[in-house]
Amino acid sequence: MLQYVPATVEHIRAELRKVIVGQDEVIEQVLVALLAEGHALLEGVPGTAKTLLVKTLARIVGADFSRIQFTPDLMPSDITGTNVFNVATASFSLRRGPVPLPEAQLDRFLLKIIIGYPSPDEETRIVSNWDEGFNARRLNQVDIQSLAEPDEVARCRAEVRATRMEPGVQRYLVEIVRRTREHPSVAYGASPRASVALLLCSKALATMRGRDFSTPDDVRDIARPVLRHRISLRAEAELDGATADSVVNDILSTVEVPR
Repeated sequence: MLQYVPATVEHIRAELRKVIVGQDEVIEQVLVALLAEGHALLEGVPGTAKTLLVKTLARIVGADFSRIQFTPDLMPSDITGTNVFNVATASFSLRRGPVPLPEAQLDRFLLKIIIGYPSPDEETRIVSNWDEGFNARRLNQVDIQSLAEPDEVARCRAEVRATRMEPGVQRYLVEIVRRTREHPSVAYGASPRASVALLLCSKALATMRGRDFSTPDDVRDIARPVLRHRISLRAEAELDGATADSVVNDILSTVEVPR
């Protein structure tokens, strides 16, 4: 019986919806990454609430927020920080970066998410919210309720790790990943580490759906965001219009689903 995940996820979703309009699928996948003890790469055109989503989520779970502007001349010290020499005192002082050590040494999992434009109704709500006074640059003025307990996310992650996955579903999961290495459109397929990532994310999704066991549906529903950045397509396949998602869809349609 799940004690923490359903209620915690519902709380986070409710608080995110105070500032994020639409993007329910993106929110779900970001929460999967959070519960699977990983991280998410948010990709999308400007103005689709990527930074706002992460900043609000950090506030809800009680985490720090920092932003890195990636440029061609970005150096590791721009992320973790560096020692700067002070001429006046003839000494070095540490200038911390957005992700200072030891935080930069934490294990992270990459989940790539493509963010699309909102629907017409959602965009109308966005405009209406701004007209009524909402300002994303003044997030502290929004009544965002943080989690009651600081270790709530840790408890949820423990429930995810304890979630069961039957051997038949595990074989289904492994077969999906294995076929990415054999697909004619793929130059480099997903690695065994991708299988582990798919396992953890499938478990996280199952708990978010109120179950303490994973099903083939959980594996299938999270396979695209987990695998798309782990597949390198052949140049000729890309010229023919193939995408990582289309490859994964093709694999999902051919792998036999366990009963």
